[in-house]
Amino acid sequence: MSTNHKLIIGSSVNMPEIPDESVHLVVTSPPYFNAPFDYKGLYSSYQNYLEMLKQVAREAYRVLANGRIFVLNIDDMLVDGEKFPIVADATRIFLDAGFRYRDRIIWKKPEGYLRISRRSGVLLQNPYPMYFYPDNLLESIIIFQKGRFDYKSIPQDVREASKINIKEFQENKWYMTLWEMVNVLPNSALEKDIAAFPEELPYRCIQLFSYVGETVLDPFCGSGTTMKVARQLGRNSIGIEINEALIPIITTKVGFGNQHGLFNGEDTFECLIRQEEK
Repeated sequence: MSTNHKLIIGSSVNMPEIPDESVHLVVTSPPYFNAPFDYKGLYSSYQNYLEMLKQVAREAYRVLANGRIFVLNIDDMLVDGEKFPIVADATRIFLDAGFRYRDRIIWKKPEGYLRISRRSGVLLQNPYPMYFYPDNLLESIIIFQKGRFDYKSIPQDVREASKINIKEFQENKWYMTLWEMVNVLPNSALEKDIAAFPEELPYRCIQLFSYVGETVLDPFCGSGTTMKVARQLGRNSIGIEINEALIPIITTKVGFGNQHGLFNGEDTFECLIRQEEK
């Protein structure tokens, strides 16, 4: 079965290219709010950032088919000494957009990923109460659902073709609300200066919440990780990315560059650049 993949260069606050209820799963990670390591000063205010999430949530609700899932990888952010409750605020935004709250999974990064930082190290210099500030090895994967899913709507042959590997499910403990996954290493070839999540995250979500031949959307496409994994798993994909400079990276990662033999040769790729947003 061939699959189709579309990259849209523009903002995901509007998705006019995507018809109502034509997407079967959304897997994404929005930009961190003004993170000093990736997006310092990108948003003029925290309220501006939340307004962007509100618009994306409304559009995602429109394009997502009834009963389907939105997987949001997001985390609270410390900016200039102030901690912003992004997980709580984003949850309320998606509920207000009409989604149901289904689950929350915690992604735990390897403990060796962090050493004692300037933040947590304050206590070493001042070993007294009120000087404790922990370093974070966790991120949230919040799962929302639009309405209720009709399990009988999927043909038996599609169900069988999409069957989940129970051995992998059990051995890697997908059944838990704590997923231990290795994060993308800094300055990896196709993720340099991009806050990309690991392929394992969409790999699990796409298998758990979509069927072969369906369409997966990532409205904050980044380097194209979700699109790549969707293609590998026999799903169609749509990626929306505001940074036009990432086109070559996404094209390469999704397998439409110079690679041959890695994917189905009949798969198609289209890149649309919104003229009004140039």
